[in-house]
Amino acid sequence: MYTICLVEDEIDLANLIQTYLEKAGYQVVRFINGKDALSYIGSSCHLWVLDIMLADDVTGYDIIKKIREMDTTTPVIFTSARDQDLDKIIGLELGSDDYITKPYSPKELVLRVNNIIKRVYKEAEVHKILYEEYYIIDKEKRIVLEKEKEIKLTTLEFDLLLLLLTNKNKTFSRDEILNLIWGEDYFGSDRVVDDLIRRLRKKMPKLEVSTIYGYGYRLL
Repeated sequence: MYTICLVEDEIDLANLIQTYLEKAGYQVVRFINGKDALSYIGSSCHLWVLDIMLADDVTGYDIIKKIREMDTTTPVIFTSARDQDLDKIIGLELGSDDYITKPYSPKELVLRVNNIIKRVYKEAEVHKILYEEYYIIDKEKRIVLEKEKEIKLTTLEFDLLLLLLTNKNKTFSRDEILNLIWGEDYFGSDRVVDDLIRRLRKKMPKLEVSTIYGYGYRLL
């Protein structure tokens, strides 16, 4: 579930927006003043909805500045009832992703949130594979993470891992793995497959690679 941080000091509006966002499937963390929002930065949040003018001395500009000091990727939507063009320009310069002028429709805000979440997170997730609860494999960046710690794999190790992950529960013979990983022009012993499997198991011990004796391997 994605977490939306809503910074809005108009209580009725905040209640309404929270209701719409929760109906859309989001978890909402609400702040009615800027100081509380500032203290939360760095905690779990997938998108910020920031009102520029708040009741205390902290503005939406102050909040986005601190957000961008710590994180350049978490999206931010600015809201304001003030001069649209000026606030929009300043917001974009500070790193906001979108801007919506008050008064606005809660449905419109939810649509904008949906679009940004899809663009920033869901499209990125297409390139990732989750193996059980242990490993995250990023196919595009060709990296493997275990609890946010990167596991260093060689090119062949990563290619073998990807082959097994995208064909889970399928049994491959040593010859098939040779052809798919090393290429049909490879000449040599098929024991290099066993060595590559051994290295992969050592680096990723929670990977359940089953040995089919006398034939090959299968990822469970």
